[in-house]
Amino acid sequence: MSDATGGRTTRDWVVDTVLFLLAASVGVIAAFRRVNLPDAPVWVLYADWAMGALGCVALWWRRRFPVVLATVLIAASVFSEAASGPAVFALFTVAVHGSTRATAVLCAASVVALSAYQLLRPEPMAPPLMVFTAIVLGHIAVVAWGMSVRSRRELVASLRERAAAAEVEARLRAERSQHEAREALAREMHDVLGHRLSLVSVHAGALSYYREASADEVARVAEVLRENAHRALQDLREVIGVLRAPVGELPLPVVEDVLELIDEATQAGTAVDLRDETGVTTGGGTLPATQGRTLYRVVQESLTNVRKHAPDAAVVVHITGQPGEHLIAEIVNTRSTQAQSPGSSGEGLRGLAERARLVAGRLDYGPTASGGWRVRMWLPWPT
Repeated sequence: MSDATGGRTTRDWVVDTVLFLLAASVGVIAAFRRVNLPDAPVWVLYADWAMGALGCVALWWRRRFPVVLATVLIAASVFSEAASGPAVFALFTVAVHGSTRATAVLCAASVVALSAYQLLRPEPMAPPLMVFTAIVLGHIAVVAWGMSVRSRRELVASLRERAAAAEVEARLRAERSQHEAREALAREMHDVLGHRLSLVSVHAGALSYYREASADEVARVAEVLRENAHRALQDLREVIGVLRAPVGELPLPVVEDVLELIDEATQAGTAVDLRDETGVTTGGGTLPATQGRTLYRVVQESLTNVRKHAPDAAVVVHITGQPGEHLIAEIVNTRSTQAQSPGSSGEGLRGLAERARLVAGRLDYGPTASGGWRVRMWLPWPT
């Protein structure tokens, strides 16, 4: 981009060439003016021309050492008219690349240097006040131009940073959305397949344990296994449909399906006592769909854990609450599932806790005083 970064762009070469030619033109004009001055020693003219030529050449390093170069050229312009052009362009570079304080100090120094040279020369170009006014206005124009260029570059750099930050933020947001979608899909698959496969496991275990079963009993159990395996595949298709179907078309469970869960658990040999004081499971009440699905999932996961870890335990499902306040679902079994599964990962219960938080509720679980296990979910119940 420039000397400071190790190389010039095509635009930098064009700008530097134009500035070099302008500075050289100012030096040539000054040289002809010095020739016409009376009693001017030849060595003074040569020194002036040499200083102007060195100043023009030094402009090629104006981006790398803007403040140092401007200071040297301003000091040279006190006695060299040919160096005044390169000094002004060096001041412009300081306004573009330097700080505001350095620009103000060097601008004042340049005004003083050029004013002193013009006012003390043998033949003044114009009245002193006019010369001083022209010098001040010229410097103000140069500094204002340089600072406007710097402001525009800073604005462009800021917009580029914002665009890059927005791109990174959008990518992170997309990754987060994908992660949340995968977590939601994993929770659904865990709840649905865990429930169905636990039913299959219970019936298959009973069939392998009861070797004296009659042909009709074996056929009945096989039919249950087939039906639950088929429904597990169907539920899996429905869960995967989350990735494809619009939200309004998803085959999601409702609170009334809790009765079907209890009926399946009873057929599998688990004694379940439903105590619904709200009537939501039979179509009563006005429980919102989201809270209804959350209630369904907590009952489903609790019954699944009982079948896996305490198959001979009795279960009590107690639902209380009223619209406008809250809904409480408490599932208690007579024997601790934790004691039966010390290596259990607990992903299902953590998933239920996350579901509860999504609807501004909470989930508590742990052993009871009698040695059983309790899962308790509190949900808001808006009217």
